[in-house]
Amino acid sequence: MFGTSLALAFSLSMDSFAAALSRGACSRRPGLPEAMRVGMAFGVAQCAMPLIGWAVGIAFASLVEAVDHWIAFGLLLAVGGAMIRNAILDSEEEGESDCGPVRSGRNEWLALLTTAIATSIDAAAVGAGLAMVDVDMVTTAALIGAVTFAVAFGGVLIGRAAGSRLGRWAELAGGLVLIGIGAKILVEHTIG
Repeated sequence: MFGTSLALAFSLSMDSFAAALSRGACSRRPGLPEAMRVGMAFGVAQCAMPLIGWAVGIAFASLVEAVDHWIAFGLLLAVGGAMIRNAILDSEEEGESDCGPVRSGRNEWLALLTTAIATSIDAAAVGAGLAMVDVDMVTTAALIGAVTFAVAFGGVLIGRAAGSRLGRWAELAGGLVLIGIGAKILVEHTIG
């Protein structure tokens, strides 16, 4: 189960990685304090959202017990498919810049928190799906948060050199892994 949780953590962190790469590419000189701040924002959001989704899923688990594996599969398929679609659409818009105006102070923090929450909405859907299967959610959420912190931290630092091109491929790979995890859950519950 640890391997699946780790794959899930890396998959869910790919949106954050892409956003951190973009932030690093748009910063004049991204350094350790900026990387730490971005990593913390994304890590905390990605840790909290699956727990929220899981709590909602647990509340309704008895109503959907007979089809819970289909719900988990459907949610992971939808999130993974959206990540793949975003990666493909981003590659078609390659010439456009994501930087926008430079922000400072309170507006910069608001933009960072908004981005962190927006990139972790899919983690809430995955958490709801995980409520339908036997998983240690606290450990899984902590792992998701830790991996996201590390990935976003690194993304800011390499963003200046790599830009957003690497983020598209990471998001595509993350989407494929989420669909694979959903298929694994479906197969285990329908065959086993």
